Amino acid sequence: MEYRQLGRSGVRVSKLCLGTMNFGGSTDEPEAHRIIDTAIDGGINFIDTADVYGRGISEEFTGRALVANGRRDDVVLATKAVARMGEGENDHGASRFHLVRAVEDSLRRLQTDRIDLFYLHITDITTPIEEIVDTLNTLVAQGKILYAGTSKWPVPLLMELLWKADIAGGPQIVAEQPPFNLTDRRAEMELVWTCMRYGIAIVPFGPLAGGVLSGVYRKGQPIPEGHKFREIGGRDGHERLTEKTLELVEQLIPLAEARGVSLAEFALAWNAAQPGITSPITGPRTVGHVESALRAAEIELTAEELAAVDEIIPPGTAVTRYFTVYDRMVKSVRTGEPLSPF
Repeated sequence: MEYRQLGRSGVRVSKLCLGTMNFGGSTDEPEAHRIIDTAIDGGINFIDTADVYGRGISEEFTGRALVANGRRDDVVLATKAVARMGEGENDHGASRFHLVRAVEDSLRRLQTDRIDLFYLHITDITTPIEEIVDTLNTLVAQGKILYAGTSKWPVPLLMELLWKADIAGGPQIVAEQPPFNLTDRRAEMELVWTCMRYGIAIVPFGPLAGGVLSGVYRKGQPIPEGHKFREIGGRDGHERLTEKTLELVEQLIPLAEARGVSLAEFALAWNAAQPGITSPITGPRTVGHVESALRAAEIELTAEELAAVDEIIPPGTAVTRYFTVYDRMVKSVRTGEPLSPF
């Protein structure tokens, strides 16, 4: 397993991050424990969860697994807050009132004394940046979080956060977690080079586009039972499974077959190989999925293979709007409701 620097921090993390969003949903607790054990045994030392995943269930599964295997100090454990966790007026957001309680709740569910990397899961444009920075600084000073990061933050707000943190003397933002995959490379237009310029690790979510790049869905073939998407262009898929994405899949599969790997492994290896990318998040539902991700971590794509991908889906382009940050921010302003992290 290759290890990479986590932004400007002194911490080194595996080139793949284990995501736990499926824990408590399609993945039961015994399988979740096996997934974590398999990932750590395979060299993954970076685990990602969030309070909103299963309303705390994912954190609980993860915490109990790390207690059971005694490997808590072997991993960089990341979690997130800001998304809605209850029906109360202050059960979401980046206010000091909410974040302090959210961190305490996550520490309890994870059965740990600190959160190694704490992400602001989504933007909250109603809370002043100064309040967010001061809250993060306090939590770092208390030792409850070690490093801070953002998720799905557009570049203008990220730059404001960096500016205000610099004025306040910290904390440094060491990681950003954006959507980035072969169906949507728009992050390369601005976010990637901004993060590279300011020493921010990029930890992409959705490297397989929610399963679109798994190879399960094929053009002109029936959608298989038991998988995430049930129809092409349907609302359940947020329009992620479309005719255009299926055409992309058909163009990419020959590259994976020529390499002798699955499309999922090829797409994950491509993601980890891109400039500025630190550690794509693999979100397995089964042990088999994490074993496949570990195989992907060993793939070194050639310059010719990377160029062939760029011919199919050029840098900075997209065949779907995988996650629409700005659209959702506008809706949030109009409705007063917080952004959804999904």
